[in-house]
Amino acid sequence: MSKRIDSQKIMLEHSEAKVKLLNKYLDRYLNIISNDKHTKKISVFDLFCGEGIYENGGHGSPLIILNAINKLHELNTGSIKSIPPINVFLNDKKLEKVEKVKSIIREQELHNEAYGKLNFTNKDYKQIIPKLSTYLRNLKDEKAFIFIDPYGYKEIRASEIKALLESNKAEILLFLPIQFMYRFDEKGTPISLKELLEDLVPDDTWKSNNSVYQFIDQFKEAFKTSLGSTYFVDTFTIQKDPNTVYCLYFFSSHIRGFEKMLESKWEIDSNEGKGWKYEKSGNLFSDFKTNKLEEDILKYLAIKPRNNKEIYNFTLHLGFLPKHVNEVLSALQDSSKVIVTLFNGEKARKKAFYISYDYYKEEHPKAMIKLV
Repeated sequence: MSKRIDSQKIMLEHSEAKVKLLNKYLDRYLNIISNDKHTKKISVFDLFCGEGIYENGGHGSPLIILNAINKLHELNTGSIKSIPPINVFLNDKKLEKVEKVKSIIREQELHNEAYGKLNFTNKDYKQIIPKLSTYLRNLKDEKAFIFIDPYGYKEIRASEIKALLESNKAEILLFLPIQFMYRFDEKGTPISLKELLEDLVPDDTWKSNNSVYQFIDQFKEAFKTSLGSTYFVDTFTIQKDPNTVYCLYFFSSHIRGFEKMLESKWEIDSNEGKGWKYEKSGNLFSDFKTNKLEEDILKYLAIKPRNNKEIYNFTLHLGFLPKHVNEVLSALQDSSKVIVTLFNGEKARKKAFYISYDYYKEEHPKAMIKLV
């Protein structure tokens, strides 16, 4: 039996890390959307759902999704007057997998009809994307989350990811076997990867890479360029072993949803905020965490003074959280390298930078930060 087939039957450690991130994000995402007082319905799509459970008992994405919905209702009994319906769509092109997950959900009584509808389909990914894009564009007071965990990568196209995002109603989490893509990039690009790259980047702009992580970053930057500054893109890497790396790419047009994903991955990997590594030891991020962000912030402020809303946005696009930039700005303030002034002309109190979503959503900036 091949390694690929084994990984679909037995939950390996990299798969566990993948669904762990999915779980942590859904916990945050569903709670926020349910409390925003605007959303009247939530839809969760799992386009390659698989069988739902591995032979060694590991829970796949369908069970993670349904358990997250059940948890939301259990934890918020009495505190949320009316949780919006959360409809779940589980799809896999292999009918036997759909029937298996349907049976497991029924046996374990994981779906409560009072919480929302549960739909099963066994369609090809390419058939679903155009219809799903149209569906998302017609949404009004609704939000959607889409999980794409393909069997490989040959079906994935950047233009299709963009089509799903254009409604500004959806977040997407995409899982890719990036190590295998990188190996092909080194040895001569196969047609499937060539078509993906041609769809993502202009001719002759793709550069050779010295490592799989450089490949991951270039792929992320290519997605950013392709999608435009309106959208947020970030990654979560999973190193199964020294020779095998996978990557989750997250896409959103909502800065709040993006921050929740960043919180999720930083919670899993508090040192690096990048991803999960097998048998990782030591604090590999102790110097990089502050110094790299500090370098970027100093360059950003050197162009011109920035208000707190601009720095919040800039920090998230870099993949860091407000607490990280507050740490950097506090150190810069202690060394008299920056000054913070309120918009009423007064000097801000020490270590008050007003960098958070609550201040970001205010109509006007609170403070201006500039180099001394």
